[in-house]
Amino acid sequence: MTSRLAVLLNCFASLRSKRARWPTLWFTRREGCLREQRSCDSSKHDALNQPRRKVYVRMAQWNQLQQLETRYLEQLYHLYSDSFPMELRQFLAPWIESQDWAYAANKESHATLVFHNLLGEIDQQYSRFLQENNVLYQHNLRRIKQHLQSKYLEKPMEIARIVARCLWEEQRLLQTATTAVQEGQAAHPTGTVVTEKQQILEHNLQDIRKRVQVKLSQDLNGNSQAAATRQKMAQLEQMLSALDQLRRQIVTEMGGLLTAMDYVQKNLTDEELADWKRRQQIACIGGPPNICLDRLETWITSLAESQLQIRQQIKKLEELQQKVSYKGDPIIQHRPALEEKIVDLFRNLMKSAFVVERQPCMPMHPDRPLVIKTGVQFTNKVRLLVKFPELNYQLKIKVCIDKESGDVAAIRGSRKFNILGTNTKVMNMEESNNGSLSAEFKHLTLREQRCGNGGRTNSDASLIVTEELHLITFETEVYHQGLKIDLETHSLPVVVISNICQMPNAWASILWYNMLTNHPKNVNFFTKPPVGTWDQVAEVLSWQFSSTTKRGLTIEQLTTLAEKLLGPCVNYSGCQITWAKFCKENMAGKGFSFWVWLDNIIDLVKKYILALWNEGYIMGFISKERERAILSPKPPGTFLLRFSESSKEGGITFTWVEKDISGKTQMQSVEPYTKQQLNSMSFADIIMGYKIMDATNILVSPLVYLYPDIPKDEAFGKYCRPEAAPEPEMGGDSTSTIQPYLKTKFICVTPCPSVFMDLPDSELLGNGFPGTNSGNTSDLFPMSPRTLDSLMHNEAEANSGHLDSLTLDMDVASPV
Repeated sequence: MTSRLAVLLNCFASLRSKRARWPTLWFTRREGCLREQRSCDSSKHDALNQPRRKVYVRMAQWNQLQQLETRYLEQLYHLYSDSFPMELRQFLAPWIESQDWAYAANKESHATLVFHNLLGEIDQQYSRFLQENNVLYQHNLRRIKQHLQSKYLEKPMEIARIVARCLWEEQRLLQTATTAVQEGQAAHPTGTVVTEKQQILEHNLQDIRKRVQVKLSQDLNGNSQAAATRQKMAQLEQMLSALDQLRRQIVTEMGGLLTAMDYVQKNLTDEELADWKRRQQIACIGGPPNICLDRLETWITSLAESQLQIRQQIKKLEELQQKVSYKGDPIIQHRPALEEKIVDLFRNLMKSAFVVERQPCMPMHPDRPLVIKTGVQFTNKVRLLVKFPELNYQLKIKVCIDKESGDVAAIRGSRKFNILGTNTKVMNMEESNNGSLSAEFKHLTLREQRCGNGGRTNSDASLIVTEELHLITFETEVYHQGLKIDLETHSLPVVVISNICQMPNAWASILWYNMLTNHPKNVNFFTKPPVGTWDQVAEVLSWQFSSTTKRGLTIEQLTTLAEKLLGPCVNYSGCQITWAKFCKENMAGKGFSFWVWLDNIIDLVKKYILALWNEGYIMGFISKERERAILSPKPPGTFLLRFSESSKEGGITFTWVEKDISGKTQMQSVEPYTKQQLNSMSFADIIMGYKIMDATNILVSPLVYLYPDIPKDEAFGKYCRPEAAPEPEMGGDSTSTIQPYLKTKFICVTPCPSVFMDLPDSELLGNGFPGTNSGNTSDLFPMSPRTLDSLMHNEAEANSGHLDSLTLDMDVASPV
């Protein structure tokens, strides 16, 4: 699409010259000849292109046809149609006559070769016209090529048969004409001997015929003034006929040019610009950020300039009409329609070129645009893709919300808002890095209009606040070259929240809307939200990770998520997911929805374990069956990191392989670490310092190799917090001895259950541990050497399954 538009836009380059040149091509029947008449610089064109033309053996047939009488030319006209245009026969006459079309019509491989050579010859001829800035020839030749490609690319033998038949009919026509001429000469033989007397007689007869014609042109009274008047009238009629023909030609060419402009404009606005808007939607929800507008701006500006230039040419037609007008003048008949069409094209182009370049977004949450909190500033940017310097500082933009309140009012209970801050701004070219004509709003806030029921216009609201969609509208007026154009554009639908805790559900609404529709302002979307497929949801879920980290989700990770959302299935492709299933209904056996759980994991990754996620060390989403399958063959001490399936707030745990006394392989998992623990200690430090009490009451590290076989120190050592050097405390007495500090280190320990069961709750609570009935093992608990010693002297036994962990503050003597 981009390359096609680039070629089409070249058609309008010639319009920027100092004067418009209208290349013409028409055929006239005069003195039995078919002649091609071109613009005044055609001879220069022929001279420039002569060295590039190939020399063929046969070049006489088309030239001979042009010398035939009118009756034979009529037959020639009927040979050609859209299947094989006469224009193409004229442009490529020598090359066409040099090919063996009859052979190609019976052999497909040769027909394919000849057809592709034909397209190549068309391209060469197009290049010559391009050098001349011959817009009409370029347009005709491009249209012919497109038609041939669409009709004969898969059927080259068919075009070969058509051309072969045309050439055969031409030869038959030439033969018929030649035979007729020879027979006429035989019927009237010329004498071989002409006497001087006969020559004098012939001369006298010619003189008599001339004098008779002169006499006939005069009236019987000998008054030749009327004859002269008639002669002048005949000349005027001839001039008027030529003028009418020229005017009709110009009007026709202008109409064709406007049609070409309309075609290009539809490609730009309905395809390229619409495609950019869809890419912007995808980028807003984490997709690839391929949303540059510079190339579109160049194309649209070029087209707008061409439209204004052709509008000036149409105005000049009115001047010609005022100088000379006559009955049936094509300017009188067609100029108003041409003027109306070019104005409509320019007006619609300007309206389409007014876009929201950057959607509304709170600066504190750049990764979640289109969610706005009341009372918090948000920014957005609009841009006019018609870059006219004369419009700099001329367009004043005004911002409002829910201007078209009809759709919003249709939803019972929808809230209403006022926009506060600087809600008007003038577009200029200085604030943008690329010099675009734009306006950026940086200090806008929303305030809810308070009603008697707390802001809701109806207590029986049909939608929750995170499903309400609102539109922010930007409007201005353009005055240019006598035209007034009202411009208006609007943002993608936004969700307005009053508390940051509503952010997860609001963002889910933004994801669901932009994933499933490209409708620009369907604020009623969630009154009956459509279903999505797993393929769509999986792509968007992966974007939530890749847009804020360096890694998206793998196929295995997405499969695990699909199983949690849809249950076991052989193939999830095409499976449908409802909006309620995605965001509102609780997962099986859980007290929270799928999206709330996943959104908290995304937040956990971004804030606490981003570096480990980017390294690919976190397997994350994996089923219990898959976990056992990949860890079982591994040596003891191999572990993997995965997200908790039971923690609503988001948690991460690790599972490792160990052998029991009998040598049987077992899987052990530690209680998940949540944001609360990770606020006090990094996950890398937890892994590096994690210990477990073995059966002999010795603290050992069960974590040796990160799956598949990466040494723990190599994977996590560089992410651990370096230990600070101890600082001695200086006493007031200079002669006193410096007392060393005891260096502390936090480590995570999983004790055997019997260690705590043998101690009373009073002793555990007195030393900062939870009682035996408490399930809270997530806080940091300091442990004195005495308490640790008493614990390590109790009987311990191996524990399998889900293990609780304790974080101990160990006192170790440090050097002076």
